Amino acid sequence: MTSSNDIRATFLDYFARNGHTVVESSPLVPRNDPTLMFTNSGMVQFKNVFTGQEKRAYTRATSAQKSVRAGGKHNDLDNVGYTARHHTFFEMLGNFSFGDYFKEQAIEHAWTLLTKDFALAKDKLLVTVYSEDEDAAALWRKVAGIPDSRIIRIPTSDNFWRMGDTGPCGPCSEIFYDHGDKIPGGPPGSPDEDGDRFIEIWNLVFMQYLEEPAGTRNPLPRPSIDTGMGLERFAAILQGKHDNYDTDTFRALILASAEATGQEPDGPFKVSHRVVADHLRSGAFLIADGVMPSNEGRGYVVRRILRRAMRHAHMMGAKEPLLYRLLPALIRQMGAAYPELVRAEAMISETLKLEENRFRSLLERGLGMLADETAKLGDKGVLPGDVAFKLYDTYGFPLDLTQDALRAEGRSVDVAGFESAMTEQRQRARAAWAGSGEAATETLWFDLKEKLGGASEFLGYSTEKAEGEVLALVSGGQVVDKALAGSEVGVVLNQTPFYAESGGQVGDAGVIEGPGGLRISVTDTQKKLGLFVHFGKVEAGEARVGTAVSAIVDHERRGAIRAHHSATHLLHEALRRRLGNHVAQKGSLNAPDRLRFDVSQPTPMTADDLAWVETEVNGRIRENAEVVTRLMTPEAAVEAGATALFGEKYGDEVRVVGMGFDPEATSKHGVYSLELCGGTHVGRTGDIGLFKIVGEGAVAAGVRRVEAVTGAAALELIEAEQKVLREAAALLKARPAELPGRIATLLEDRKRLEREMSELRKQMATGGGAAAAEEIGGLRLSARNLGEIPPKDLRGVAEALLKQDAADVVALVSTADGKASIVVGVGAAGAGKADAVALVRAAAAAVGGQGGGGKPNMAQAGGPDASKAEDALAAIRAALAA
Repeated sequence: MTSSNDIRATFLDYFARNGHTVVESSPLVPRNDPTLMFTNSGMVQFKNVFTGQEKRAYTRATSAQKSVRAGGKHNDLDNVGYTARHHTFFEMLGNFSFGDYFKEQAIEHAWTLLTKDFALAKDKLLVTVYSEDEDAAALWRKVAGIPDSRIIRIPTSDNFWRMGDTGPCGPCSEIFYDHGDKIPGGPPGSPDEDGDRFIEIWNLVFMQYLEEPAGTRNPLPRPSIDTGMGLERFAAILQGKHDNYDTDTFRALILASAEATGQEPDGPFKVSHRVVADHLRSGAFLIADGVMPSNEGRGYVVRRILRRAMRHAHMMGAKEPLLYRLLPALIRQMGAAYPELVRAEAMISETLKLEENRFRSLLERGLGMLADETAKLGDKGVLPGDVAFKLYDTYGFPLDLTQDALRAEGRSVDVAGFESAMTEQRQRARAAWAGSGEAATETLWFDLKEKLGGASEFLGYSTEKAEGEVLALVSGGQVVDKALAGSEVGVVLNQTPFYAESGGQVGDAGVIEGPGGLRISVTDTQKKLGLFVHFGKVEAGEARVGTAVSAIVDHERRGAIRAHHSATHLLHEALRRRLGNHVAQKGSLNAPDRLRFDVSQPTPMTADDLAWVETEVNGRIRENAEVVTRLMTPEAAVEAGATALFGEKYGDEVRVVGMGFDPEATSKHGVYSLELCGGTHVGRTGDIGLFKIVGEGAVAAGVRRVEAVTGAAALELIEAEQKVLREAAALLKARPAELPGRIATLLEDRKRLEREMSELRKQMATGGGAAAAEEIGGLRLSARNLGEIPPKDLRGVAEALLKQDAADVVALVSTADGKASIVVGVGAAGAGKADAVALVRAAAAAVGGQGGGGKPNMAQAGGPDASKAEDALAAIRAALAA
């Protein structure tokens, strides 16, 4: 039997041998098409190549593209499990030509591959062409030798492909396989075409026209080729099966489900096994591509898919979570072709288990309520909308899950009543929110959130560039339809790679570009009620609501922010290990040029503490360990040893970021740093580059702040410090390594000189002391203005004069640094007759000072006005004379 893996390899090998570049599957979240919820065909990743907006290094390509159809207009969810060929996840094999070859070679490749490499019988194949495309019909006759009787002309738009209302377009040619007359059904285009006898296996699109806005169609200068062949359908043919779920990959998953549940694979729960197998594939691949279960956007679709599978697992009697136990079987089947499954196995497994554990507790109560309500309805009654809404609001049952649960009973749901109940809830939420203090001043954002129906999709964990649709524009405090060049705007997109400020990480900056030369310079991104708002200025062109644009994050700035944020996690753990477990985050800032980290710490950190922490963080950076992110409940994360970060608001699920290795950290499963965090981070710790602490200080009682830089900012700091070091060494005519010794010598020399200068000043100041004394009030007064003498020397001079018995009272003034400093000393002969404190206070008042202090025999004071020094001495004379 030819396996699915063999088919995929044979297809890619054939086109690789024929000059095609094998291109890896793009993620399931489209980065270049904001109109799509999920990648649903092989051409999605090449859309901009076909339109000429992007150039690649090759003109021929082939791929095996993972695809999902489970949301929006491409939604097969309700049919999965009940039909032979409906899936939420499927693989599309394709070959593409970007202005290289056209119809003849495309037909030749398809016919050769099918009839030679895959050895299909030629008489089992027939083709369709667009009724006006006689070129294609002639080529099928020429290249493949297919007679006219097996070339069917289809006049409808089914065989004419368009990218949109405008853009590349062209006729199609489909290849069908005939299962034989034992299977009911007619050929395409016939009244019985919906039967299963003729199965489409490959579609070839001939892009040869450009649809213009005016409705005109002109030939493309470089016609192109886009083809797609569903792997699951083709595998069924090559493996002799009529049902996709009987092929090897699905059968392996169904058997694993049967073994885990104890239910026969083809017994009463045949549909349930199929649902579980299909939904496991789509859920695992979506989680691997970063789409986590949530109540918004793509995450809500994932949650719907998983919960539908979990309901079927419950129906089969599974008492414990089932999906995560089937993951190894999926990886055995598809992990070699899609290594992202292997890389993300731990995250997928934890997410599946987390989601099922949460839902199981609600499922039994919800199904019990549903059974009670349906019992009241009688035969074939319609479930009231308010009951369906209660199931959704209370038990997390999406509407389609309730509809699926009632399907076996032949019942339906009052959808209009469900929507009415949903609207009433939104109105209640708005009324409650509008009275919540300062938030009520920003009703504009609530109105937008209500109008747009949900939060923005954040794509920035895995990309820095993506296309999005402008959902809203805000300018001048008003919601507007357009904004002209020069306008300051806030832009809301349906999906964005821009991170909105949160948890200490600043918002992203970059540009938004669009048609007509539109360019918006984005300077900040903020989150408003779940809406990511890009604030900036329209530099050129005109911004309009409904326009498809490219959102491009400033790569260098984002990289610097990521480095600082990741270093903060390592810093936090290093501080805890050095200072103790009392260290807890009290605030942070992660910017492109620095990080700031506030922690609970009662005493200053020593130089040794900071040096140890810096060395520890840099050691962890050099480990170059992978940074691993997982999704968990906050409770499970904390139980696993994760640290919750200050300022982060946690919901039912959190991202847990692990960095570094530490076998002794058994409580954290050998991870050095494990924290709850929704920010963006480096891929490996080595991407941080370098960590350098620049400061530490107090910001509040019991809170210390560490400031640091990483990467390029750290190198710039070190280079600046080295420059200063080199300049200082040059001034001293020494090598940088000799500076400490040379500086110590200079400081000692300075102290010696200061001591000598002080002695000289004292000698000069005390010279001729007796001759300088004057008689006032029966006491000898020596009053001197010593000019620029340092104030600290005044007391020593006064004591020397009194020792010389040069005076009974000594009054000295210094005018150094533009201020007046005063010392008054009273000798033994003046004791009881003069008070030094009273005299110095009188002098201080004269120079603009207040008070003064000391003892009756020695006191000092000062004032701001050195020009009044003589007035200070006069005040002392007057006080003695009184």
